[in-house]
Amino acid sequence: MIRAAGVAEVTDTDFETEVLGSEMPVLVEFTADWCPPCRQMGPVLTALAAEEGERLKVVQLDVDTNPLTTNAYKVLSMPTFMVFRGGEPVRSMVGARPKRRLLEELTDVL
Repeated sequence: MIRAAGVAEVTDTDFETEVLGSEMPVLVEFTADWCPPCRQMGPVLTALAAEEGERLKVVQLDVDTNPLTTNAYKVLSMPTFMVFRGGEPVRSMVGARPKRRLLEELTDVL
């Protein structure tokens, strides 16, 4: 998987600990190597993780190697972004977007 710098990768195995058990809100990008818009989001996620790291955890999950989590949240399109807070998904967004728009969409969950 092509990982964004400064962004952790989560798997079916550690999703519960890293995402659902996190103290702070978590933005999960459901991504895949074969998805060009996912690759475009790399620099955006890197910047977001660097700027908002104090109040938002940013992680990526490869849908091809983690089918359990992908199916559990009914993710069908890549990239799908989900924000989890207190172990629950509170926001879901589909498709690549510029950082400014992503930040605007995250304002009410941060």
